[in-house]
Amino acid sequence: MQLGKVPRIRLGEYPTPLAELPNLTKLLGGPRIFMKREDLVGIALGGNKVRKLEYALAEALAQRATVIVTSGAVQSNHVRLTIACANRLGLRTVAVLRGEKPEVPTGNLLLDHILGVAEIHWVDPKDYATREELVRATEARAEELAEELRRRGEVPYVIPNGCKPLHSAIAYAGCVLELLEQMRAMNLAPDVVVTACGTAGTQTGLILGSLLFAQGQIRVVGISVSGKAENLRARIRRNLEEAISFLGLKLSVPEELIEVYDGYVGPGYAIPTAEMRRAVELLARKEGILLDPVYTGKAMAGLLDLAEKGAFKGVETLVFLHTGGVPALFAEAQAPVFYSSGETFPGPAV
Repeated sequence: MQLGKVPRIRLGEYPTPLAELPNLTKLLGGPRIFMKREDLVGIALGGNKVRKLEYALAEALAQRATVIVTSGAVQSNHVRLTIACANRLGLRTVAVLRGEKPEVPTGNLLLDHILGVAEIHWVDPKDYATREELVRATEARAEELAEELRRRGEVPYVIPNGCKPLHSAIAYAGCVLELLEQMRAMNLAPDVVVTACGTAGTQTGLILGSLLFAQGQIRVVGISVSGKAENLRARIRRNLEEAISFLGLKLSVPEELIEVYDGYVGPGYAIPTAEMRRAVELLARKEGILLDPVYTGKAMAGLLDLAEKGAFKGVETLVFLHTGGVPALFAEAQAPVFYSSGETFPGPAV
């Protein structure tokens, strides 16, 4: 099956901008660095989930869904964008959030309320020993709510956190084609794409796109924001096998094409690091571009460190995928990360 024949509802504005970062390029001494601005996709402050939701919500409408059920963390970009995209289609959204309900919503959670989320259900992290257990419990609660809605006569459609792997793979394979067209207009071709890797769907799609449209010659570097590299590589391989089978392709995936680094997570998912802060401030002060503290900040920290270690030696053109998430900067917990009373304001980050 061709990608163009997979049912999709266009919700974003494409192509998303491709911005060159000359100051960062100069600072690192090469390669030539560009940023694919998925944060500027044109709906609810943007992010990489929009491309994926175009396939998920097309499937939901095909099933005559009346309500969307989804889940995520308190500051979930996925939940924010699911609500916004569902609103465009006249669908209500019920959200299940893992975490403690704050007294005052900030960041993405505030936007969830502004967007008019129909219901929010909370899963208390104190009841679970590990993040993995908490995630599973949150997803299970979403399925329970879907069943309750069915009993009420509704037709729920459940979108897992980050969307289904197949929808993610198809969406970001298409993004690679878009990127290649943008770079070809400048007589360039991307050698490396760097992305944050959380649920691994975006990286899966970028690798699939590299195989489909660039003979596997685009190196896709994933910077983990939560999981172990070994586990993420295994997940990406499973996701790729599912997508390749669905599309009826005869493709083999070289092991070296699945490249993930997990040394930039820090103490855990969404927990700030000094390297993340440096990366966020560096891009803000050198290029006037804001990154987020959970995904792109840590991914950029990885890029900077890998560049310093010579991982991109010989690379001519590198693209950083800005997957969005900037509203998380305005979560209450982030203020002390970037500012404390009495702090002396530093000069430009270098």
